[in-house]
This record gives sequence, structure tokens and C-alpha cells, in this order.
Amino acid sequence: MRILIVKLGAIGDVVHTLPAVAALRAHFPEAHLSWVVERGGASRLLEGTPAVDERIEVSLKGWRRAPFSQLAWREAKSAFGKLRQGRFDLSIDFQGLLKSAAIPWLAGIPRRIGFARSVLRERAASLFHTEQAATDPGDHIIRQYLGLVAHLGVRAGVPYEFPITVPPAEEAVADRLSRSVGGEYAILNPGGGWPTKLWSREGFARLADRLWEERGLPSFLTFGPGEQPLATEILGHTRTGRLVQVDVNLKEFFALARRARLFVGGDTGPMHLAAAAGTPIVAIFGPTSSRRNGPFRVTDRVVERFDLDCRTDCYRRRCSHTSCMKIPIDPVWEAVRNRLETGQQTLAS
Repeated sequence: MRILIVKLGAIGDVVHTLPAVAALRAHFPEAHLSWVVERGGASRLLEGTPAVDERIEVSLKGWRRAPFSQLAWREAKSAFGKLRQGRFDLSIDFQGLLKSAAIPWLAGIPRRIGFARSVLRERAASLFHTEQAATDPGDHIIRQYLGLVAHLGVRAGVPYEFPITVPPAEEAVADRLSRSVGGEYAILNPGGGWPTKLWSREGFARLADRLWEERGLPSFLTFGPGEQPLATEILGHTRTGRLVQVDVNLKEFFALARRARLFVGGDTGPMHLAAAAGTPIVAIFGPTSSRRNGPFRVTDRVVERFDLDCRTDCYRRRCSHTSCMKIPIDPVWEAVRNRLETGQQTLAS
């Protein structure tokens, strides 16, 4: 059997799909699994994973920016030629958008599985699916993805499996950084992709100082592309000098997170990677749903406001006030204190 997995997306999208793909691999050990993914950072997470046999990279974003360039046409022709030559028996569309549903249709795959039309954000995507899988849209996104593979009789229990392979050179980077601060540390990640997901710079700085002063725990400050000015500004607000800015790639971050005592950040790729790594987490949520996207272990903590009607189904990338992220330091610190004192991680049932 030859199966095409379609999940183009960002870091968190790929991370959340991995347990379903790992379950698919366990259920169909002899199957050939290919994953079509957008070229870029998230694709790197799939390098070396035993869960898939092949990555097929596309550049839909680049092709849309220059739709009439010769390079875009050559790349698109090569990618879709590879998809058609794959002679896949079925596809699973984990993305649920028109663009993702169209890919296996254009590749001529006869059996195309997707979400039920009623839960799709772009309902026209269902026109490209031959089968629809019933899932609970109110459930965590990992369990929704597991619902897609359950349509094929695949069952997965807990703990979830995240088959991310870290090469020795990147493990060595994490080892070196860990030793540089004495082996115990927190990770603070202030970025968020959307302006509406960002907690205050002063809040992160005060949190780093308090972790050192009250817990003797130094912190690494991590950041993504374009976020270094944000990280540098936070460093400027600290007093203790125990917040260290580090520039690491995704697999180095994953290795670093596996060694960390704590991760604090918003709804963004590094938080989802930290959850996959088993890092104790305090997540700060605003416009997005923690029930859908948050950390999935009952011992982890989410700090969010429940006094704002506008948070319901918000998902705004821009806002005139962003009240949801105006959260004082005290509730965040209380969540941090509580999480550090909590025992072994336990998955939510």
C-alpha cells in the first residue's frame, strides 16, 4: 500500500500530525508512506524520521508569490510529476483546506480521505475528498488527527509518539548549552508569529529574574526568524543577568527542550515542540483555543483570561486592544511555581 500524507503547514501543524502518522506506520508497517510538506523549517523536522519513507517538498507560498516565473513552473511541474509517479493508493488530508485537498486530486490518487464537511474551515475542500472521517471539532487537534487515521482502523493510545530524530551534532549543541548553565534551566520563548499571541516583554524579563532569585534557575531565551529584536529588548529589561539568548535550529531546540526543567511561551511552534519533547510547560494563551492547541498533559499549565467574550472563536491576527494577552506576572508566576512542584508528566485522558 502506498499512502500520501498531506500536511503542509507550520511547525506546530507538523508536530501535531506526528502521533497519527506514527500510529499509521505501526498499523501498516509494510506500507510506503510519503509526506507532502511545504519547503522550509517544519519540513526539517521530518528528516530522518522512521515514520515516513519520503518527503515531497512543495513551495506553494513561493509559487503564489511568483506564479508566472519559470522557476515556479519548473518546481511545480517536478513536484506534481513526482506525486503522480508515486502511484499512491490513498491520501489523508490533515490540513483540511482547498489547497491541501486539491493536491491528491491533481495527483490522481483514487481514494482521498479528509475531515467531514461540517468541520472544515474551507468547506469546498470536501469536493476533492472521496471519503470523510468523523472527528470531534471540540477535541484537541492531536486527537482530531488520530480520528482521521481511525477511519482506516488505526488505533493509537497514550503516550503519543513523536518520532523526531536528532542528529548527534545537534544533540551536542544542546549538551554544550546545558553544561554552560550547570545542567538545569528554563526555556522562555516570547515569540508567537501573530502580534496577538505575544505576552509582554517586561513579563518575560521579570519571570526570568524571578526564576533565578526564587528558584536558582537560569533561563535560555529562544526566538525564531525575525524575532531577535524582541529577544534583545527582553534582555534589556532583566536585572539578574541570568537570561541567556540562544540562536538554535528546530532540532537543537527539541534536544534542548528535552533537558529543560520548564518551558514558558505562547501558542507557537516551540511550545508544541516542547510538548512533544515532554518538557514541563506553562503556556500563555490569548486569541486561540488552549483546548484545541494547548499542551496535552494534565500536569502542564495554561494561563489565560476567561473574562472576555471576544476570545470565543477569536483567532484574530490583529486586534485594536489585545486584552487577552494583558496578563499580570503574578498568575504566570503562580503557574510556574505550581508546575515546577508537580511530579511526573501525565497525559490527559
